[in-house]
Amino acid sequence: MPKLTLQELESHLWESANILRGKIDSSDYKHYIFGLLFFKRLCDVWEEEYTDRMQTYGDEDMARDAEEHRFHIPEGHFWSDVRKHAVNIGEHLNSAFHAIEDANLRLKDIFQDVDFNNKHRFPDATLELLLQHYDKIRLRKCDVEADILGNAYEYLIAQFADDAGKKGGEFYTPKMVVRLIVECLKPEEEMSVYDPTCGSGGMLLESFHHLERMGMNPKSLNLYGQEMNLNTWAICKMNLFLHDIDDAFVERGDTLRDPKHKVSEESNALKTFDRVIANPPFSLKSWGYKDWKDGDKFGRDKYGCPPKSYGDLAFVQHMAASLNQNGKMGVVLPHGILFRGGAEGKIRQGFLQDDRIEAVIGIATNLFYGTGIPACILIINNNKPVDRKGKVLIINGTEDFVDGKNQNTLSDENIKKLSDAFEKYEDIERFCRVVDLSEIEENDFNLNIARYVQTTEPEPPVDVKAELQTLKELLVQRDDAEAVMMDNLRELGYDS
Repeated sequence: MPKLTLQELESHLWESANILRGKIDSSDYKHYIFGLLFFKRLCDVWEEEYTDRMQTYGDEDMARDAEEHRFHIPEGHFWSDVRKHAVNIGEHLNSAFHAIEDANLRLKDIFQDVDFNNKHRFPDATLELLLQHYDKIRLRKCDVEADILGNAYEYLIAQFADDAGKKGGEFYTPKMVVRLIVECLKPEEEMSVYDPTCGSGGMLLESFHHLERMGMNPKSLNLYGQEMNLNTWAICKMNLFLHDIDDAFVERGDTLRDPKHKVSEESNALKTFDRVIANPPFSLKSWGYKDWKDGDKFGRDKYGCPPKSYGDLAFVQHMAASLNQNGKMGVVLPHGILFRGGAEGKIRQGFLQDDRIEAVIGIATNLFYGTGIPACILIINNNKPVDRKGKVLIINGTEDFVDGKNQNTLSDENIKKLSDAFEKYEDIERFCRVVDLSEIEENDFNLNIARYVQTTEPEPPVDVKAELQTLKELLVQRDDAEAVMMDNLRELGYDS
């Protein structure tokens, strides 16, 4: 059987969404489509492993032994078992999902919000159509490689984010923005990478792909994440698993109120990482102010408590507290954190005075789902190179984008231009400037990008003496023209 191409798989998966169109809300498609895709992949890979073991051992019991498989599927709960039923299909799907969760600790709760046992939403006729559609493709590793399947899955995530509009931004960051941050952070083999608001896992995966592109071993990365939303957490787990990454530590919970990655379960000391990367929700109102206002028990409020209505710098301080002594982080933030005063101004001042901010990269508007406000990328480095100490690189990349009808994007060229500028750390006229901390201090620690880097052409200098002479000449010409006009009017008899 020929291997499925990415285009064929993407088309097939999108068609499965069309089967559900009109029956459920488009923002809910992903839970069901992803759940079925994941179930089918698990069953097909298990059967592939079983066939391989039978050829190797020629023994039924050995071929079925749980030790011979990456995961366990209990008897009676395979895809083929569900397909034997023409009625109550949703009930049998749910039963299979729960059995697989119970048999595999790593997959615990991964299907929790995928409920097909509602005949008003999913009558047997609809589920039969959906399962018939999935029957057309086989998802063994010999049919579709993990990268192809994972990329198709990422394609669907992006499509559903687009379909879901504003809600899409809660679980998906556009891939090219993620790539820009990773290109600046440059994770390496054996490093730990942590995303405290990991959504569907795009930033962790892009770190993985970066090592692939560099010819390094991506499997050597230690990936960590936390996600509050149950549905999104499940999508992240599936996303990583479908890329053959089943050793990532992705926890569920509220990162600011209840961080899960700690030195130990009983400790209030946070685990630290080589790279921390995130796109937290912009200007979150209910972020946990009550838990921080009298002092954060995890010690993340080194530079102060952010204001009640803006949680941006709470996430930044959490990320900074999660960095090891040589760690580096990149975070997407609204422009307001660069210049707002009050508590945020004091926090910004603290980071600058401790010389931890390496760069601020302004990016184009309308790159993100659900918001058109200007955003920036803040790069913090706990071990800045000697030649970068006492300085901050300000990049004004607001004019570097590909114009889109509904949403702007970044091209490969845009990413290269921005990441190269960060790498070189030099002045480029009307694009970026290396600014001394002393100058920033003179500006009351304001990091507003336009204050340091203007993208417009400078106005040519004005020669006042020459302009005054020109004005005098124009006035004489005006007087001469007026005299001629009055002579003509008199000849025509209009002069009283």
